[in-house]
Amino acid sequence: MAQDTTVPKLNFEYWLDKAVEWGQATTLESQKDVCLHLPQLQEFLHQLYETLKDVQGSVAAIQRFPLIGQLLGRLCWNPFVIGYDESQKALMCCLCCLYSSEPQNPVEVKANSWIRSLLYHLLSSSEWESNEAETNLFISTLGYTSADYYGHLVKNMIFSLVTELRENPFNGLNIQRSVSASRVNAVSICCVPLITLPDLTPLLETLLLCHGGSPKEILCPEFLEAVNETFLKKKISLPDSAVCSLWLRHSPSLEKATLHLLDQLVSIQLNSLEEVACVIKDSLLPQAASHPAIFRVVNEIFKNALLETDGASEVMTIIQVFTQLFLEARQNQNEQHKFPLKAYFPCHHQPLVRALFRRPSELPTTSWSQHLKNISDMLKALVEDTNVSSLTDLFETWYLVTCFGEWLDIAAEQLLKAAVQPDALLWLLAFYYCPQNENQQRTQAMVEVQAVYNHLMMLFSCKDLSLRDLEAAVHRIMGTEQCWNQHLMTHLLTNFLLFSSGGHLVAQECIYHITETTDTSKEVYSLLLRTAYRFKHHGEGNQRTVKLLNELLQKFTLKV
Repeated sequence: MAQDTTVPKLNFEYWLDKAVEWGQATTLESQKDVCLHLPQLQEFLHQLYETLKDVQGSVAAIQRFPLIGQLLGRLCWNPFVIGYDESQKALMCCLCCLYSSEPQNPVEVKANSWIRSLLYHLLSSSEWESNEAETNLFISTLGYTSADYYGHLVKNMIFSLVTELRENPFNGLNIQRSVSASRVNAVSICCVPLITLPDLTPLLETLLLCHGGSPKEILCPEFLEAVNETFLKKKISLPDSAVCSLWLRHSPSLEKATLHLLDQLVSIQLNSLEEVACVIKDSLLPQAASHPAIFRVVNEIFKNALLETDGASEVMTIIQVFTQLFLEARQNQNEQHKFPLKAYFPCHHQPLVRALFRRPSELPTTSWSQHLKNISDMLKALVEDTNVSSLTDLFETWYLVTCFGEWLDIAAEQLLKAAVQPDALLWLLAFYYCPQNENQQRTQAMVEVQAVYNHLMMLFSCKDLSLRDLEAAVHRIMGTEQCWNQHLMTHLLTNFLLFSSGGHLVAQECIYHITETTDTSKEVYSLLLRTAYRFKHHGEGNQRTVKLLNELLQKFTLKV
């Protein structure tokens, strides 16, 4: 057989004829011809792989290349073709492109089964399998059917691969000598179409924890994307350490996981923040965010989401719940494994960061007001520093405070429930709702809010209240043109209705009246949700307040 030196690119007919001619390469002549054509065959398979990467699924591939199944099938069963690592790797890559992760029709289901059988064969190829009759006799002697045999063989192969990777002499699965980076990469490629197999999970975990000696990624990107996609769809379960490693080594997967979480949360009807917290925890992102590199990426995506939604209360609440869960996860970490706080917010005023990182449950309730005053004083010094005039710096500082919104809600409560000097806490809330003091907006807001606050405090101990008693406060809210000032005063009034002696008598009527005449319904609902969540989470609130909260949330669930 003479070697043809002018083989057209992607000429399926030519290579199918060759594959048929070679058969199982049992004759010396056919074996020599395979060896002569291997370089050209590998180039052809490489070109085919590059083409198939842009084709979606097996049906589309068959429509474009009707002979592809016959060709790949015959080549995979030729021991002289697959006996060469590069040819075997190229065939696996082509098969992976044909695999449909979510088969849409019987053709794709059948094609997936065929692809798996070929991959099983390639993974378990050995010398005796060049003779099919001997192989079948060997299998039957063991007492297995062919399918069972290959299933057990795959389990053994996975166990062997895991052992090979884990017995590397370098701790931390740092692949340098005993297992080459190219070997690890090849194994990751083989795993792509098999990711949902339950038996494969130990190998997935081991691969995700493998790192090469060079900064270059040793796992193929298709593998990392496929693992992430399958994990997000809850088709596989992985240990936290493996998921964290995946997101650290492949930022597109981390970004996709964060956006997937946001999509989940904004698409559900928020009836309680317990539900939100459950979805967030289930994503594993708060736990993984204990690593600063992951935290900063997630935080940046949240920040952009807040900007794109123009500060939507739902997004703000999601960010605040996420931050609380992140703090819990970090608190549960071993002290030796904790990163310094500066690693999470490296460009911010560190005393302020440390104060915000303190969780309310870490301090006695009697210390809350002083702690909040310290936060307010530091923040005011930063914001009113003439050297810090950049709007970007101002926004970054505001966003930092927003992430720890639990302290802001407590500040509004402390103004009404505790004996405090109100100026510092009122300023803190005014900054939250009106961070930019252009044209003295925040200064004016302080004057208006102070008047509402003084009026509410005069009524706080009254046990017999009517809506008329609150007319002055309600009129100020309804007459305020600036939405941020309206939201700030509504925040104070809602807390007054929850915590004052007679507020429960007019709470439903008053809140209904305000939300019907102003654009504050989402903000009020978010505040009620956050308060109910904090009470349940930290055991705060008396029985009357908790009952009122539940009644208000039931009413608002029907409206919002």
